[in-house]
Amino acid sequence: MHAALPYRELADELRAMLRDKKAGLAVAPPRIVLPLAEDGLLLTMPAADPNLAITKLVTVHPRNGALGLPSIQGEVIVMNARTGERLMQLDGKAVTMRRTAALSLLAAQALASEDAKRGPLLIVGAGAQGRAHLEAFAAVFPALDVFIASRTFDDARALAQLGPASGMNAQAVSSADEVLPVCGMVVTATTSATPVIPDRLRDGAFVAAVGAYQASMAELPPELVHRSRVVVDTLDGARHEAGDLIQAGVDWKIVTAIEDVAQTSGVFETPEVSTPTVFKSVGHALWDLAAARLAARNV
Repeated sequence: MHAALPYRELADELRAMLRDKKAGLAVAPPRIVLPLAEDGLLLTMPAADPNLAITKLVTVHPRNGALGLPSIQGEVIVMNARTGERLMQLDGKAVTMRRTAALSLLAAQALASEDAKRGPLLIVGAGAQGRAHLEAFAAVFPALDVFIASRTFDDARALAQLGPASGMNAQAVSSADEVLPVCGMVVTATTSATPVIPDRLRDGAFVAAVGAYQASMAELPPELVHRSRVVVDTLDGARHEAGDLIQAGVDWKIVTAIEDVAQTSGVFETPEVSTPTVFKSVGHALWDLAAARLAARNV
């Protein structure tokens, strides 16, 4: 599964999906949320282009931990859009992990200044998304120095030990605060309800905030949001789910969707370097469709 979704190729496929979305060639309606027993939820997220259709099914059961079961389970059903033929089923967790990191990578390629791309890179959060982002950025920026910060230092150290295999010089730090001012790129990949970094980013730094996916969560402080250029994966999703921006009371008139930053040729505009750039991602079914398109070619 992971071999079918290499990060560099997935970032390129996401770039193509942005163009298809803007051209109206790929569409996805708002997701459907159905309450289930035991405080559970069933999320249904379809998307389609002229050739493929998908439906991502995700169940969320907060009480599953007491039963020794995962709280989030899911799969992506991939179909031929012209015939309805079922082509494959993909693991929902793996798809979400890899397409999220690949989208952050694409955003960094497109929005970060050349100075910021030289790093160092700071990853806050040492879970599955932290690891995915380490692997994704290593695919394009293999010589970066990387700092890993986590709520538990042992977790940060364990993730840092994976750096050399990717060609990255990674080390765990006890606090993000101590290295933040020197970092050119930052990834926040936690489910924190309160900011995990202070507003101490250097001018021109790039931040990909991917962990907070509800209005009640916020990884970034309001001060940072207000002084940054803000780009989101989808405007509609961000207005409802991007707690970092909602809690900051962001002016949505100055927030840009990433597909609108791209020129019609697919070449992204030159980023400004006078202020930080925040890329906020909350997820979208079209990103799952992009992963399905790549997997269909590689399997």
